[in-house]
Amino acid sequence: MTYAMAGDLQGAVWQHLLADPSLNALVGTAIYDALPLGTIPETYVSIGAETVRDRSDISGTGAEHRFTISVISEVAGFAHAKAVAGAVGDALLHHDLTLERGRMVGLWFERATARRTGSAGRVRRIDLRFRARVEDDQAV
Repeated sequence: MTYAMAGDLQGAVWQHLLADPSLNALVGTAIYDALPLGTIPETYVSIGAETVRDRSDISGTGAEHRFTISVISEVAGFAHAKAVAGAVGDALLHHDLTLERGRMVGLWFERATARRTGSAGRVRRIDLRFRARVEDDQAV
């Protein structure tokens, strides 16, 4: 197993989301790994938790990354948050991600959970769960 490509995978996901014109039209550059100090946008995308499992085989080392991308919005109703979540999925699933190390074997959408959070349920949160399979080309 290798965790060596985790940073590259996260970086590729972030860059891909940031460069997507449809997502950019909805949230601009409000795509974060960590929330910035100061005022937080009304709607933003957050790269979240990750679980990694060994998927090495006779051909080499590899890993399966299951990661969450969240859409958080204070816009009334779920329509806007769902539009942003759809743009996240389109940005990731309809394009190839290039890693600095290794290669992406595949990227799949697993599930989404939409709910109200915060004071009086005013915040909408959609957690999108993805599964990525990567292979290492620099295993030692």
